Amino acid sequence: MDIRILKYFLTVAREESITRAAEVLHITQPTLSRQLTQLEEELGIRLFVRGTRKIALTGEGMLLCRRAREITALVDKTEQELTARQELVEGCVIIGSGELASVGRLAQLIASFRERYPCVTYDLFTATADQVKERMESGLVDIGLLLEPVDMDKYDYVRLDVREQWVALMRPDDVLAGKEFVTAEDLTGVPIIMSRRPSVESELGNWFGDYYKDLNVVFHSNLPSNGAVMVQQGLGYALTVAGTPAFLWDEEKICYRPLYPPLTAASVLAWRRQQPFGMAAQKFIEHVKASKAAER
Repeated sequence: MDIRILKYFLTVAREESITRAAEVLHITQPTLSRQLTQLEEELGIRLFVRGTRKIALTGEGMLLCRRAREITALVDKTEQELTARQELVEGCVIIGSGELASVGRLAQLIASFRERYPCVTYDLFTATADQVKERMESGLVDIGLLLEPVDMDKYDYVRLDVREQWVALMRPDDVLAGKEFVTAEDLTGVPIIMSRRPSVESELGNWFGDYYKDLNVVFHSNLPSNGAVMVQQGLGYALTVAGTPAFLWDEEKICYRPLYPPLTAASVLAWRRQQPFGMAAQKFIEHVKASKAAER
């Protein structure tokens, strides 16, 4: 017996009319009548007593009706379980990220993704965009949260709507802490802790303009956290994006002031183009793209 025909049979039994059942099933009445006749011939029994105004089930028809409900219910349940099994995604998504304000947006994406795929785990590797890209190239990182500027020729990505603000870190008792913002002239000649990324240093060089040649760079640091320790010890001013460390800095030990004119940067969530991913990473990438499309 065909499951589809059993469902036709149950609809006729419920509606007590081939005409109404055909309308519910969106098929023609002759087609439905032919299917029921073929079912009776296949089973070698009469299933219906056809009256002038409605049809009724025979004793055999009542038995088949009970069994058909059980059969179709089991089929529906099995289909639902198989579909749910397809959605049971497990695995680990490896994400590389800098210490950026947009990590907050990344956390939101992970939280909404976990609602649907609670069995997925995450490995968060913290480093500069250049270091994250190196790991993405070697397949050690699935997705990178990268601070621009960064070369995206080999990558697909979505640009996040969080602007990263460049600031100068200093001690709270520093003379520049009394200012609302700091300028290139304010930072001329004082010890500077600069980003290690060449592309970022170039961006800062453009911001400094003619003052760049007078900079006194005493440290290069790849992440703000350790640079902040050097600042707290009075070893210089660190130039960095405020990012996630701004939530953690003890304002009694360190503070920051935005650069003026303002210098901001965007960040992107990126992944290697045409690279095969595990199911967990692939689903997360789809989630990122769908979430970005929903924002438009």
